[in-house]
Amino acid sequence: MFSSLFLKSFRLLLFPFALVYWLIINIRNWLFNKNILKSSSFGMPLICIGNLSVGGTGKSPMVEYLLEHLKDKFRVATLSRGYKRKTKGYALANETSTALEIGDEPMQFHLKFPDVPVAVGEERMWAIPQLLHDRPGTQAIILDDAFQHRSIKAGLNILLTDYNNLFTRDFYLPTGDLRDLKSSYKRAEIIVVTKCDAALTAVERDKVIAEIGPLPGQSIYFTTLEYGPVYHLLDWHIRPINTETEVLLVSGIANPEPLQRMLETRCDSYSMLQYSDHHIFSIDDLNDIKKKFAGMQAENKMILTTEKDAVRLLKFRSQLNGMPLYVIPVRHKFLFEQADEFKGKATDFISNFKQQAIDYGKEKLEKEKR
Repeated sequence: MFSSLFLKSFRLLLFPFALVYWLIINIRNWLFNKNILKSSSFGMPLICIGNLSVGGTGKSPMVEYLLEHLKDKFRVATLSRGYKRKTKGYALANETSTALEIGDEPMQFHLKFPDVPVAVGEERMWAIPQLLHDRPGTQAIILDDAFQHRSIKAGLNILLTDYNNLFTRDFYLPTGDLRDLKSSYKRAEIIVVTKCDAALTAVERDKVIAEIGPLPGQSIYFTTLEYGPVYHLLDWHIRPINTETEVLLVSGIANPEPLQRMLETRCDSYSMLQYSDHHIFSIDDLNDIKKKFAGMQAENKMILTTEKDAVRLLKFRSQLNGMPLYVIPVRHKFLFEQADEFKGKATDFISNFKQQAIDYGKEKLEKEKR
């Protein structure tokens, strides 16, 4: 409680820096809007997943949600920056890739969807042609966390905002969490309000819609987080969490609060070792986890972590044998029976893009014949 109040007070003291940051991003967006800074388009469907704030809105589960829906219909690939990886430049995931080489979230995509090309590259404008060279049959690319990177112009922009920290109520870094202008929401075709209470009412939904003020043509959806069966990191066996379970939560994600709220309803008690977002675990961290776990007195106890953290712990595979280290998957669940409509928009975007390209090719061929 005290640390939270101290952090908020400290961030308020940084208000002058937030004004400077706002001015910088205002100028940058103005330059793009006036076409002084150029945005590049590609002749293929690009779906951009992003937000206006730093972390914590559910971008990775949204990428996975779309991959699950699209991968059997189209040859789809993903492109991420590869945040906090130890390498630079373009890379395409393969059977020897690690989280240190391509980043934790791309590694997670690669493990869950091994048949989907997963690429990383800081400069997306140069990484896209390289990805298409490596996978020439690619029909669509999902750009992970690219909404604020305006050098690339996507055809379908999906903007996420946390119900508990709507961009309309936030402020700019470092006082708040916004890294882009609030008005940038106008560039999105789809807005998804994430991490809602599963019992969100239509009245509460309509209040949020009125507050955001979607433009004509913009669609707005609401999701809650849905947790899947807990599985062991190494052998994948399932283990339930119940009221007799004591949990040590190991978290290196931006916002662990939804996971904490879930544990409060499911288990007897829990404690948490919290690390920074995308934290690269060291052997000292692993020893701290083991020591903390050994000090827990309950007979029915377990270590629990997220899928994003799990891929960064896999490098300690040999030291994890015998440890009850379990992983909890998470996914978006659409409220108000909106799932089919949302998936339909993504499918139609790719299908219509392909058809337009075919029609254009036919028209061009006819002109050449004349």
